[in-house]
Amino acid sequence: MRISLKEIADAVDGRLNGDPDMRIEGVSPFESAGPDQITMAGTPKFLKRISDTQAGAVIVPMKCEAAEKPLVRVKNPQVAFARVVELFHPRPVPEDFISPRAHIGDHFSAGEKVTVSHGVVIGDRVSVGDRVRLHPGVVIGDGVIIGSDVEIYPNVTIRDKCCIGSRVIIHAGAVIGSDGFGFAPDGERYHKIPHTGIVRIDDDVEIGALNAIDRATFGETRIQKGVKTDNLVHIAHNVTIGENTVLVAQVGISGSTTIGRHAILAGQAGVSGHLNIGNNVTIGPQAGVAKSIPDDSIMSGSPEMPHSRWLRVQTVVPRLPEMKKQIAELERRLKALEDK
Repeated sequence: MRISLKEIADAVDGRLNGDPDMRIEGVSPFESAGPDQITMAGTPKFLKRISDTQAGAVIVPMKCEAAEKPLVRVKNPQVAFARVVELFHPRPVPEDFISPRAHIGDHFSAGEKVTVSHGVVIGDRVSVGDRVRLHPGVVIGDGVIIGSDVEIYPNVTIRDKCCIGSRVIIHAGAVIGSDGFGFAPDGERYHKIPHTGIVRIDDDVEIGALNAIDRATFGETRIQKGVKTDNLVHIAHNVTIGENTVLVAQVGISGSTTIGRHAILAGQAGVSGHLNIGNNVTIGPQAGVAKSIPDDSIMSGSPEMPHSRWLRVQTVVPRLPEMKKQIAELERRLKALEDK
């Protein structure tokens, strides 16, 4: 595929400095791009080294000064670069195909250009919209509703009555609507609490590989519009994740907790149950959150604390053995004075 620089600039709403007829054959990282490829320099580190790259053209911020190379100036280089990658690597278009080796239940309703691959199992009363792709091994339970422009990768399970919005991507091995972890103690045994609710995933959500999102005890576990989750994330029963929140790898959220809008939970962060995490909150990696957090907070550590305080704590921790010796020496001297 060969695309002119003008076509690329138009596709990303950019301003072109260079030959508009120059043909680009692909995209590549800054260090390895060749003369027929386009790359990105979005940070000062790379902007200072534009002359070092062998790329034929570079996507840069709008304020970037002129360089010897052709430039495509944009408001957000990272977003523009992602859109250029899509130009050269468009997603496959679903086609009307239902494999003879798929099992389809009764009263299945499908829109146009729906692909049902080998080994897919679909229960009764399932409805899917247009341009949906179900990859091999997907299992859809009874009464599930799926919107349009959805891609569900191999070996995903969506259990009964769950609802999936439009433009949703669910990566391999995820389980949507598993039972929540709820048991009533009965002496030395535990009695299982039935989970009769559902999981509702809104539009424009992407669920990472091997996620487990539990159905609600009653009502809904809710993943709101624009949420992105990394691999190996666990979301427990009756949790609500607010719009455009990001959950990084191995995050775990306990039951009945609400996460606000535009939050970021970094890798391996854990959140206790029945808490309220506000809007625009950032929780650092491996943090352990045991109490609710107000809007616009940045928290780190376990137990969680304001990030600025956590940084001060971390400067003290390596000195604790030396401080312990100093305190012991001061105690010895104090005791000697008291004995006199």
